[in-house]
Amino acid sequence: MVYCSVRDLRNAKKEVWDNLEKEGELIVLNNGKPRALIFDVTNENVDMMIKAVKQARAMISFNQMREKAQINGFMSEEEINKEINAARKAI
Repeated sequence: MVYCSVRDLRNAKKEVWDNLEKEGELIVLNNGKPRALIFDVTNENVDMMIKAVKQARAMISFNQMREKAQINGFMSEEEINKEINAARKAI
């Protein structure tokens, strides 16, 4: 993984885009903390990439719900529905 700062995005655009093309993805740091993930896409794969990212985000939400359930015990049906709705809104 290649990291770049928000400042790099503003000031070293060519280097950033060259790295993105070479590596396929970049992690953008803001004040030294990960803030965004940028993927290199093409006209041919942009829809597939968007779908894959949405699926990954949904799986992350699902796994977080499982972890909370293990820590706190079982969730009520109402709590489960709230978590599902929140995850759907985030997508």
